[in-house]
Amino acid sequence: MNGCHDVGGMHGFGPIKREDNEPYFHEKWEERVFGLFFGCFAGGHYNLDEFRHSIEHMGPAYFQTSYYEHWLHAMQDLLVRNGTLTHAQIEQRMREFAAQGSA
Repeated sequence: MNGCHDVGGMHGFGPIKREDNEPYFHEKWEERVFGLFFGCFAGGHYNLDEFRHSIEHMGPAYFQTSYYEHWLHAMQDLLVRNGTLTHAQIEQRMREFAAQGSA
């Protein structure tokens, strides 16, 4: 199945921007998402195929979001679908982080 993200070999997306000595994470929240991925995976909340499938179904938002935003989308989607979390719980936690000024 081909999706909007299957762009291998296509032209017109501009140059790839590289940074000298690029860090693994640009922001603290990316590091947290990375850690959460492995915790949720090891906890049996999803498998790699489910994770990839969720990212593949982001639609056009795929092009407007970063690598770790793709991961965060997939985790939220899968944790809600499997009943581990609700949208309301996620939104409440986001409000708490915003109130604390946390990234």
